[in-house]
Amino acid sequence: MKLKSLLVAAVLVSTTFVFESCKGTKQVTRVQEDAVIDLSGRWNDTDSRLVAEEMVSDMLLRPWLEEFEKGMGKRPVIIVGLVKNKSHEHIAVETYIKDIEKAVLNSGKVRLVQAGEAREELRKERADQNEFSSAASTAKWGKELGADFMLQGVVNSIVDSNGKQKLVFYQTDLELTNLETNEKVWIGDKKIKKVIE
Repeated sequence: MKLKSLLVAAVLVSTTFVFESCKGTKQVTRVQEDAVIDLSGRWNDTDSRLVAEEMVSDMLLRPWLEEFEKGMGKRPVIIVGLVKNKSHEHIAVETYIKDIEKAVLNSGKVRLVQAGEAREELRKERADQNEFSSAASTAKWGKELGADFMLQGVVNSIVDSNGKQKLVFYQTDLELTNLETNEKVWIGDKKIKKVIE
């Protein structure tokens, strides 16, 4: 009888273990990269992409671009500087900056040059080439394209909550500045409001 009880107990424990382990199984579904999915209400990839595209589109429709092209006879060169995150949450600003750069470059209306750490990496590679590569294949110094304008910005947020309901307001501000004169030639903003229940 004792053996039968031990056998029943072992079966129950094994069955419980199997059912408990099945509960923790995750299901993953692949979706289109541009699908709008908002699980938490926080800043996400959709916000980053849509804000970047809308702001760059607005920037390129403003008078500064036509005035520059008429005065200089060429497309302007832009460098994307820092976009600071002053919001209440972590925002991957590098992703947002890449979304901005992609929208700028894909417009075909302006030229884009490398900024920050990536530019320093390019200069290090150029220095290595000058030391180790043949003269015929070496990238030359002093051939970099200088930027005419720098795009910089900030992401802010305001959170309001009452009980289980929360309102999150994001405001992204971007400014385009003439590097030679320090003149701001364009200022844009984009606001997003999300109600989370």
